[in-house]
Amino acid sequence: MSSLEKPLVFDRIQEFSSSICRSRRADDVQEATSCSTSNSCDGEYTRDYLSFSHKTLSFGRNHKVFRSSFESWFLPDDQYNSKTNCNEKDVTRKLLNGIGLPKFVKIVEVGPRDGLQNEKKIVSATIKIELIHMLVSSGLSVVEATSFVSPKWVPQLADAKDVMEAVRNLDGSATLPVLTPNLKGFEAAVAAGAKQVAVFASASESFSKANINCSIEESLIRYRAVTRAAKELSIPVRGYVSCAIGCPEEGAIPPSKVAYVAKQLYDMGCFEISLADTTGVGTPRTVVPMLEAVMVVVPVEKLAVHFHDTYGQSLPNILVSLQMGIGTVDSSVAGLGGCPYAKGASGNVATEDVVYMLSELGVQTNVDLAKLLKVGDFISRHLGRTSGSKIAIASGVKTADSSDDSMA
Repeated sequence: MSSLEKPLVFDRIQEFSSSICRSRRADDVQEATSCSTSNSCDGEYTRDYLSFSHKTLSFGRNHKVFRSSFESWFLPDDQYNSKTNCNEKDVTRKLLNGIGLPKFVKIVEVGPRDGLQNEKKIVSATIKIELIHMLVSSGLSVVEATSFVSPKWVPQLADAKDVMEAVRNLDGSATLPVLTPNLKGFEAAVAAGAKQVAVFASASESFSKANINCSIEESLIRYRAVTRAAKELSIPVRGYVSCAIGCPEEGAIPPSKVAYVAKQLYDMGCFEISLADTTGVGTPRTVVPMLEAVMVVVPVEKLAVHFHDTYGQSLPNILVSLQMGIGTVDSSVAGLGGCPYAKGASGNVATEDVVYMLSELGVQTNVDLAKLLKVGDFISRHLGRTSGSKIAIASGVKTADSSDDSMA
């Protein structure tokens, strides 16, 4: 068996989602039985197929390709032939029903904060406020508005107070959390009208010292003070774990370290823990064991994922995370982002691309993709560059790089 034919991690996913398939002995799986005698595809067949066992899925030369609106599925010839009488639509429907995806995914839009913080060109408060309004209007229910950090370290967000005061009474049911690195930042955020805050700890000792100038344990002490103060005011606190897969200084991060930090944040009262691949080095092969470790100590419904797209792996990482039970995904409009303390890390996964993929998979997000594409175009034009969203580029959305003639 070639390396392409042998699955890397997907057999392990079965353990985490009863909707994928129940445990069965290998000899119970009939490789060539794809349809019942009544010529309709069997649900058990579908579930076995998507356990990604090497006995039922091959990426070798001998395959047929079934086109759906979002992807090609590869089925070996010996498992799909004229005797099955299954049409392509039935197979696709059964496949989608069997991969264990949630019916709804909450998207946390981080563009106004995480997306813009690394931009060298200062974006005015007026543009940031308009960006937030547009994002909420597209249907996004959670938009991270800004960060109350020292302007010395993040000049781009020096206008946090002005931005928060302008959007705090935004019409609708959108939640607008802000990042607060310490108690001083928390107090400033509350004074500006913040109703939800976030704290961030790292699973990497080196990154923690570079990013917030303290050790992991020292940062956790700070955040316990923040969560205590927030509890007194009934303000929810979200937690981030950065460098959940790798660190620019330390390399690969052991899943146990990620689990430790996540549990500390959960135990101190964070209602949700977002696991961030800050450097974007993760693949499904490394994401799965990390999630496995964290899910032992934090309930899966309290977890979110946050992927940077440095190596183009964000969408497969999100898909495998959803198959393991994750129901919340962080993303950034137009793929904005990066980290000033993680050299080489590119932007976050583009919200447009996430919404498109989920929509084509039949997963609801309540986000209007057409409106979202306009938001991405708006901020990309202001920054003077092409959107980082693949769907925006493929859809022909015009950005700042387009000439006047091409926009006519």
